[in-house]
Amino acid sequence: QVQLVESGGGSVQAGGSLRLSCEASGVPYSTYCMAWFRQFPGKEREGVAAVANDGYTTYADSVKGRFTISRDNTKNILYLQMNSLKPEDTARYYCAAEYRVMDQHLMDPSFFNSWGQGTQVTVVS
Repeated sequence: QVQLVESGGGSVQAGGSLRLSCEASGVPYSTYCMAWFRQFPGKEREGVAAVANDGYTTYADSVKGRFTISRDNTKNILYLQMNSLKPEDTARYYCAAEYRVMDQHLMDPSFFNSWGQGTQVTVVS
């Protein structure tokens, strides 16, 4: 079982930047698919960005060009660099991991079984 711990959330002005981190332990990290999801109050979790174990990346249309997902397999850390933040990006952000996920399912939370506790991102206008 993967243990995941997110950090880096906070409050930022619109147009600003934040970098989220997710430290993984308990499994061979480099072999896992990793993803960031977010959840708005009263809504289901939605995919933000994902990176497969072969380096393939995918993004939600709403964050393309603003967010960048990356992984450091030497440190077992997943990152989400968020630039040009908007108030509508305000949500709780979760890191997720799964051993094998087909590329077309990387943004679907139902295909991930390991989750962090989440970190809050608040963007104020």
